[in-house]
Amino acid sequence: MMLRVLANLAAAIPVATLPAATLLAATLLVAAVLVVVIQVAVIPGPAAAHAILMDSDPAARSVLPPGPVTLRLRFNSRIDHQRSRVALRVADAEQVLPIDRGSPADTLFASATLTPGIYVIRWQVLALDGHITRGDVLVTVAGTAPKP
Repeated sequence: MMLRVLANLAAAIPVATLPAATLLAATLLVAAVLVVVIQVAVIPGPAAAHAILMDSDPAARSVLPPGPVTLRLRFNSRIDHQRSRVALRVADAEQVLPIDRGSPADTLFASATLTPGIYVIRWQVLALDGHITRGDVLVTVAGTAPKP
C-alpha cells in the first residue's frame, strides 16, 4: 500500500521540470521512507507481552532459617492474581500456596512455614494480555526448626 502511494506521488510530479538538487532530495526522502517501512515490517519488536520476574523475596539461592516466611514475587507487568499460582516443592512433594488477594497488581504474596531442606518456589502467572509465564526460585532452609 505504501509503495503504491509513493508510486502515485512520483507519477504526479513532472520530473523534467525539477532541478537536480530537488530530484536528489526527493529520491533520498523516498529511500529513507522505504527503509523505515521495511524495518517496521521485517524487524520484530520486543516480546513485552510476557510477565518477567523482576525480584523475589527470598531471593534466588538464599539460605533461610526455618520457620514462617512470606514469599514475594514482583513482575514487570500487571498479572491476573486469580489465574496465577505459587507452589512450594520440597523433595517429591509439592504444595500449592494460597495467594494473598490484596497483593499489588504486579506482585504475588504467599506465606508458608519452612523446615530444613531445599525448596523450589514454582510460580506461574497470567499477564493481563493473556500470556502465561512460569519459573522457579530455589532456596535452602538450613538449621533446625524452632521449638514451639
